[in-house]
Amino acid sequence: MSSTTVEKINKASNDIAAKNAEIAEHAAKTHADTLAKNSHAAEHVAHSNTEALKKTTHAAQTIAKDNAEKMTQSGHAAVSGFQELAKTYRELATKNAETLTASITALAGAKTPLEFIALQQKLVTEVFQNAISDSNQIAKLTASAFAATFEPMQRH
Repeated sequence: MSSTTVEKINKASNDIAAKNAEIAEHAAKTHADTLAKNSHAAEHVAHSNTEALKKTTHAAQTIAKDNAEKMTQSGHAAVSGFQELAKTYRELATKNAETLTASITALAGAKTPLEFIALQQKLVTEVFQNAISDSNQIAKLTASAFAATFEPMQRH
């Protein structure tokens, strides 16, 4: 081989080596840029997820607090309603006991069997009418107590 050929081969080898070094350097730079971009993207995703988690946690806490307040209000309404219902039952029981006593006294005071029967029919009618009135009053109070108990849970 001639020296020119060797020189040409050496020059070509050096050119190839230089080009390979240039390609390797470019690949390393591209790889470093990609790593930096991926790292930045990962930080962004982590930050976004952290913010979303904070918002979700705050929303869950708000809902839990709101539900606890509603349950407390509902409990207070239930207690109040059922206390009113118990008071009304006591009042009705007292009134009915007094009515029974007065009825027995009136029946005992009847002078004739005819007066006794007439008085008995009148008292039965009054007791029946009072029972209907009392039942309506209890039904309204019961419905009111339940409505008041569940009203806080109905609000959004």
